[in-house]
Formats: sequence, structure tokens, C-alpha cells
Amino acid sequence: MKGKYTSGIMKVMIFVIDFWLINLAFIIARNSGLAYTLSADQFTTFFLIFGLIWIIAGFFNKIYRIDTTSLMRNVSINLFSTLLTHFLIIGTILMVFHIYRVGTGFLACVYILTAAFIVAFRLFYKLILKYYQFTGFDQRKVAIIGATGSGVALYQYFTDHETAGYHFSGFFDDDANPPRGLRNKIIGSLDAASIKSFCREQGIGEIYFALPLTHKELLKDISRFADDNFIYFRVAPDFSEVIHDTGDVFLINSVPVMTSRKEPLGISLNANVKRLFDIIFSFLVILIVFPIILPLVALAIRLNSRGPIFFKQLRPGKKNKLFDCYKFRTMRVNNTGELQATKNDSRITKVGRFLRKTNLDEFPQFFNVLLGNMSVVGPRPNMISQLEEYSKTIQNYKVRHFVTPGITGYAQVNGFRGETKEIGLMEKRVKYDVQYIENWSLALDLKIIFLTLWNMGKGEKNAF
Repeated sequence: MKGKYTSGIMKVMIFVIDFWLINLAFIIARNSGLAYTLSADQFTTFFLIFGLIWIIAGFFNKIYRIDTTSLMRNVSINLFSTLLTHFLIIGTILMVFHIYRVGTGFLACVYILTAAFIVAFRLFYKLILKYYQFTGFDQRKVAIIGATGSGVALYQYFTDHETAGYHFSGFFDDDANPPRGLRNKIIGSLDAASIKSFCREQGIGEIYFALPLTHKELLKDISRFADDNFIYFRVAPDFSEVIHDTGDVFLINSVPVMTSRKEPLGISLNANVKRLFDIIFSFLVILIVFPIILPLVALAIRLNSRGPIFFKQLRPGKKNKLFDCYKFRTMRVNNTGELQATKNDSRITKVGRFLRKTNLDEFPQFFNVLLGNMSVVGPRPNMISQLEEYSKTIQNYKVRHFVTPGITGYAQVNGFRGETKEIGLMEKRVKYDVQYIENWSLALDLKIIFLTLWNMGKGEKNAF
């Protein structure tokens, strides 16, 4: 598809320009006398590291999407996420490895100039795209056979991605009750003769077949017609009854393979990036924060009640594999560990109530992260009894166990933590957990960590 290849070229062009703008920011900062702590060789290598990490962070935060609907989002949310991700990585490299002595003024100048240049370039690019769309250059008329799930998804893509040059002409379908808002988009029935006549008269350039593959005769007929009339023919069969809206399609040896949902952490690169982040983050917490918290919490626990400082409990992890989950002990020693804590639970100590309210009881789980049993962010590991109960009644409950459980999660920062008296509350937790799995990004992890810290500061009403 021409739009696809054009998009690829544009993406390459944009990140090359970004790299050049970063180089310009470095040159201006150096000429301003702020790079005095770096030798010429160090300046060059630091620039290359800085630029490479920017490109990688940009890809993860989707700032190289080129459709017009995402441009303002790129300039705001995604660009900010990229800057934050980049700053955290660069900061970690500078603090841990001590390779370069980079002045604060130099680093601040480079970041400010980089952000300003890239925002200015995106806005300029948006103006060029608007002119491109206004002139109607290289537009292709498309028609869709079938107002099905895949047909509607194609329609939404064509109307949203204006820069690809598509002009949507309409649907052909026999359905008397098409999806809401599409009735006026139905321009004809599934009669082959009327489809051919319309395509000839209107100069249709691409036909998309979005019906189930059971319509074999119509598929063959329109395919031959398209070849004879130099019209591109695309097949996007409807699998909406078995594939979720969030499903993905990829190629294995030229064979299209569909997944039932998006699986970003099923990609090795993403999984490795997340694991590397987990190791670095948990190591820094254990090295810097834990030595301060441990003596205070341990003393408070011992003075408040008899028993061990730490508490461990078997929890189901990734693919239901059991592991010992560590916590600071927040209850009096008892034999009801598999019973979920409730509001005003008599088992919880005064110190334990404070630890739960501030999430400090979860700190030992950073050792679980280093061991690989847990992640910093992910679906919270429930009790074994909850796994057995909810997997029978909640449809997507087991989906949350596709990934490594986390110390904090998307459900928790959206208010779903603590006691689950009603099955509806657990269903909402599962909904957020599945959304996290389908939409994972490093930026989302950073957002969840920030919201967790924010909630720790103000306290959470559902934590007890």
C-alpha cells in the first residue's frame, strides 16, 4: 500500500531531522561556553548517546506517528513522556557510571533547546500537512464491501489518517441496520453488478473486501473485476466475533497471523526493556531508600506487636506460577493468612494500618522484582483462593496472569485496591489490568509509578 511505504519514509525522515535538531542544540550549548567539563571526544560520544536514547524513547512513546490526529498529542503528552523517559535514562547513566562530568547548565540548555526545536518542527510539519490535504494531492478513492467490524475499523482509519491520501466513498452492504452513524455511508447492496458500475463511474482506486470469507463467489468476482480495471483489491476479512478490537496482525514468513488482543509485552524487545527498567529501578530503591525505611519500620513493628518483621505468602504469578511474595508484617500473627483484609480488620496492628495506608508494607517486594517474580508495575498478585474463585466467574481474569505481577498497577492508581466485597469491583480491576497489558509502554509504567507516589503522599481511602 502506497500510504504505508510513504509513512515509513516520513518516519525515517522525521527522526533524522530530530537527530539533526539535537545536534544543533548541542552545538549552541557548546558555543555558549556551557560544555567546558567535556573534552571534544566526550562531547561527541555524549551527543551520540543522547541522540540514540532520544530516538528509542521517541519510538516507545509514539512521537513518530505522522497522522494529523496525533500531532497535537505528540507535541503535548507523548513529547513530554519522551522527555521524562529520556531524562530518567540519561540521569541514571550519569549517576551510576560516572563516565562524563556534565554541567547542570549544559544539560538544561540542551533539553530546553531540544524541546523547543522539536515542538517548532512538529508545528511546521503540521502546517505542511494541512496544505497537502487542502490541495487534495495524491488522494485515492476507496470503497469498502461490508459494513462489518473490520469494515468499520477501516473506515475509521481512512477518516482519521488524512495524510495517507484516502478519500472514502462508501460501503456496500445488505444489512438493513448498519452500525450507528453509518446509515448514510451505505451506497449500495452486495450486488456485484452495482458494485462494478459504481467503481467504474466514480473512479475508485482501491476496493476493500471486509466480509467473512464465506462470500467466496463475490470475493472471486470482484477480485477479477479489480484486476481487469487496474483497481487495487484488498481483503480484510471480518473476524469480529472471535478477535477483539485490540487484536494485532503480523507476518510470519509472509503468512498473516492475527492475535486476539494486543500483546506489546509478547515482543521480546519490549519485555527486555521492561525487565531492564525493573532491575535498575528496584536496585536503586533497595540501595537508596530501603536502608532508611527498614530500621524505622522494623522498630515500629517490633514495638507494636510480637512476631517477625517480614511476612511472606504464596501468590500466583506469571502463568499462575506460585512464588513467595514478601511484605512488612501488618497483622498480628494468626492462621488466617488467606482471608482478605477488610475495613476495621481486628488482625491489623496500628503500625500495620499506617503501613497499608501509605503502601510502605509493599517495599520488600522490590526484592521480588530483582528475583524476577514481580515487576515494578503490573497486575497486583491476588491470593490463591481469589484465583480459584474469580477465574470461574470473571471471563478475562486469567488474562492478567499473562504478564509478571507488579508492586503497583493500573487498577490500583485508578482507585481499585483494597477489599473486594462485590464481584463487580474485581471485574473493574480485571478490566484495568487487561487494558494495561494491551497498552503497555514505558511511559505508562512511569505514569503509574508517579500516580502511586502521589497517592502514597495523600493516602488512599481504600487501603486498610
